[in-house]
Amino acid sequence: MTAATSFIARALLAAPPPPALETTTAIGPIPLSAWDLALATVLVLLAGLISVSLRLRLERRLAVASVRTVVQLLLVGYILRFVFELDRLLPILGVALVMTLFAGRAAVQRPSRTFKGATWRACLTLVLTGFVTVFLVTEVIIGADPWYQPQYLIPLLGMILGNALTGISLSIDSLLESLTVRRAEIEMHLAHGATRWEAARDAVAEAVRRGLIPIVNAMMVVGIVSLPGMMTGQILSGTDPLEAVKYQIVVMFMIAAAAALGSIGTALLVYQRLFTARHQLRSGLIRKVSSR
Repeated sequence: MTAATSFIARALLAAPPPPALETTTAIGPIPLSAWDLALATVLVLLAGLISVSLRLRLERRLAVASVRTVVQLLLVGYILRFVFELDRLLPILGVALVMTLFAGRAAVQRPSRTFKGATWRACLTLVLTGFVTVFLVTEVIIGADPWYQPQYLIPLLGMILGNALTGISLSIDSLLESLTVRRAEIEMHLAHGATRWEAARDAVAEAVRRGLIPIVNAMMVVGIVSLPGMMTGQILSGTDPLEAVKYQIVVMFMIAAAAALGSIGTALLVYQRLFTARHQLRSGLIRKVSSR
């Protein structure tokens, strides 16, 4: 054994060193031509063939969705190219505000129940949540100079709004459902002297919890089950993977904060609207959304 060990050691010492690995520095993503995009439609055609073969009757909707995807993304690409060239605060904030208002409207269209005034409450929550969060990230964490640089502010705000509106939708849906289903129980508590907060606390807490479920689940499996879109995009564009990971960590924490603030902010605004100062539940304001 000793002789064999000595032989292996002498062989390793005598062996020439391995050639140095060539390192290449990525300079950017591989550009895609119109022909490349046309080839990508084959992937959608496969989905269409499956729909036809199984008689799912989704071919038309799939075709419309595909056309809208191309048109909408090309349009936003040209808009972002224009926005990224701006160096003035007001136009950039104007674009951000339009994004926020659309997100607020989308947030209240998803729940099965709604009430008058839900839209402006969702928009107000998203404005406060989105702008506070994106300011902290761009100014304090990333250190962009100025903090409203559109190549940072617009994509980050878009991720905040997209995830916060999901939390807001789930929060509204949960709270309105609880107040409807548990109406008799809540009114009984109020009749026995409970305050409006004591009667609604469990429903509000459950609404916030449900609004946080998507981001908590995403954080549990990120990097293991899925690679987030921002991180993948940075890697494809030539960014060092570890640097992309750092940005993705910031983004995940940013989204978690936005979802939490959005869920609790909306739940409290809904609570304030549906309970009077005299500790009465205004269940008549809640209405069922007609199926779309």
